[in-house]
Amino acid sequence: MASVLVPLAQGCEELEAVTVVDLLRRAGIEVVTAGLDEKPVHASRGMVLLPDMSLEQALQRNYDMVVLPGGLPGADHLRDDQRIIDLLQEMAAAGKYTAAICAAPRVLARAGLLDGKRATSYPGALDVAAVPGLDYCDQAVITDGKVVTSRGPGTAMDFALELVELLAGKTQRDAVEAGLQRTR
Repeated sequence: MASVLVPLAQGCEELEAVTVVDLLRRAGIEVVTAGLDEKPVHASRGMVLLPDMSLEQALQRNYDMVVLPGGLPGADHLRDDQRIIDLLQEMAAAGKYTAAICAAPRVLARAGLLDGKRATSYPGALDVAAVPGLDYCDQAVITDGKVVTSRGPGTAMDFALELVELLAGKTQRDAVEAGLQRTR
């Protein structure tokens, strides 16, 4: 079974965090949520999220993917946490997936993972000129190799379904999506 880490920072976008965790778990993927500290996470719209464990505890395990929810100031807290940057670089070096939505692609940029990649983000969240070779697009979800990016809360379901497909295959993605009763 695939294993995914979703770090939760104070001020994260709850719709993005909860949608990703929910859909991955529906697909039978193990998801660990980890707070940057030991406190409950107060998300950007006032929801309080209780992480499964602290980031320190979560870093003792191995993952197939790390998914960063956006929102502000949550994405900036992730970007400014050296443990997150180190983890992202280790994941990339090991050929594992890194994913970010909304403002969180700025964290991938700081880690050097968007250099020479196609990517997207919430409009204005990335300093495109500061990322060498970045091919910035306005698509809902972009997968370039082992890096997945998405636009924002409105694309969270498409983003999460793409992650399901990457980790569990198209059949599992289709099964999860059918259960959601989405119309296209």
